[in-house]
Amino acid sequence: MPHLRVQLGFTSANDHTLEEIAGSVHDNLFGTPAYPTPPVTQDTLQTALTDFSASLAAQLQGGTAATADKNSKRDALITLLRQLASYVQERCGNDLATLLASGFDAVSMNRASTQLAQPLIKELINGLSGQLRVRIGPIPNARCFEIRYALIGPGGAPGPGQSAGLITNSRALSIEGLTPGANYTVQVRAIGGSTGYSDWSDPVSHMSL
Repeated sequence: MPHLRVQLGFTSANDHTLEEIAGSVHDNLFGTPAYPTPPVTQDTLQTALTDFSASLAAQLQGGTAATADKNSKRDALITLLRQLASYVQERCGNDLATLLASGFDAVSMNRASTQLAQPLIKELINGLSGQLRVRIGPIPNARCFEIRYALIGPGGAPGPGQSAGLITNSRALSIEGLTPGANYTVQVRAIGGSTGYSDWSDPVSHMSL
């Protein structure tokens, strides 16, 4: 039986995706019975994540010093995630569900082409103004994901569907440029597998702020 490995893509992920992954590990790993003694405390990870997020905001003001500080905070956060990833890989018992319960992703060991599972939207929440963030469960063998959305009209009927494009990271699914105060219906499908794409998820609705 192949040995499961934790996906270490966060080491080269963009800054926003790194924030998403660190947040997922923070929210899921600690308190999970399979991981009783992680080498990094939840408070330590939260502090590193908060510092990194603050440095990203400061970088918007520009300047070499702000960029250097952001890079330093990023490296510190990645170091903690590496320690936790190694711990999860040792403690998961080669069980995929246990590994995924940590908030990390697993490296796919299945190279065969298979039909992709239908995604399930677990959460649809507001991000920045005019932004909706979508959280789905893991889809093995998916190469990327497509989001489509539609404005819900006064009578409750959705308007024409629009594509939000293809996104490679399932934890960084978002829709931008929405009208604050308007309601939208959202669906996601996975791309890859033997059929090229999965069925669309069941629609979920939410108001943009």
